[in-house]
Amino acid sequence: MNEIVAREQIAPETWRYLVRAPEIAARRRAGQFVVLRVYEKGERFPLTVVSSDPAEGTIELIFQAVGTSTRMLAAMCPGDEIMDLAGPLGRPTHIERFGVCVVIGGGYGMAPVIPIAQAQRDAGNTLIGIDGARSREHVILEDRLRAICDRVEVCTDDGSYGHHGFVTDVLREMIEAGERIDYVLAIGPTPMMRAVAELTRPHGIHTVVSLNPIMVDGTGMCGGCRVEVAGETKFACIDGPEFDGHLVDFESLMRRQRMYSEMEGEARRMFEPHSTPLCACQEDRDGE
Repeated sequence: MNEIVAREQIAPETWRYLVRAPEIAARRRAGQFVVLRVYEKGERFPLTVVSSDPAEGTIELIFQAVGTSTRMLAAMCPGDEIMDLAGPLGRPTHIERFGVCVVIGGGYGMAPVIPIAQAQRDAGNTLIGIDGARSREHVILEDRLRAICDRVEVCTDDGSYGHHGFVTDVLREMIEAGERIDYVLAIGPTPMMRAVAELTRPHGIHTVVSLNPIMVDGTGMCGGCRVEVAGETKFACIDGPEFDGHLVDFESLMRRQRMYSEMEGEARRMFEPHSTPLCACQEDRDGE
């Protein structure tokens, strides 16, 4: 169970896995996630289910190998089994016919955008996608976004591909040009989601963000994923992960995200000498 069926690197430090999880594949809906544990003493961490194939019993996961646990996951091979995989968790995305929807992904935040964009498209919405990344090599899932959206804008921080600038620059141009926008979805780094929410706030554009604070059990029992929304404490794992971006206290969210940065850095330093970007099966193929 939880067998890795396929593995593909799609950008620097960014991986796409197909994992056998038939019960999750049969039940998951757009916006939901799973919580994984790679080994017995490892931490639990969430990943959005990008897509599923109920007939094959597989789910698609996309992640960036930035911490110890995700680097361990990136070193696993097809045929290996993930120790724990719980889900689907979280509330499914609210889907309705809004009109014109702008879906924005920053970096590997484009992965959770894809299933939501598809669901909003299936509901009859017109979709405009904005795919942002640091550089051209970090742009992911552009082809899949184009297959869903009526129009796609790509932007890179260094100007190596598409618009030179941030996703907010493209969104600001659209707003200033008077384009109709009924709904905005933004998923990515917290500063980016906050910037999008502040940009749309004066115009009263309904804006949804997906929050990924520190998460442990994924069922609301531990309280590790507390976020402040409209002055109330919410748990991202059971009340979210999506919230009205105009009501989120981003400052407190970012403070919580920095709480364990020193320990995370120490864990990476301990793991680095023993890590490899390739799983054993890939190393064997490269040595042939």
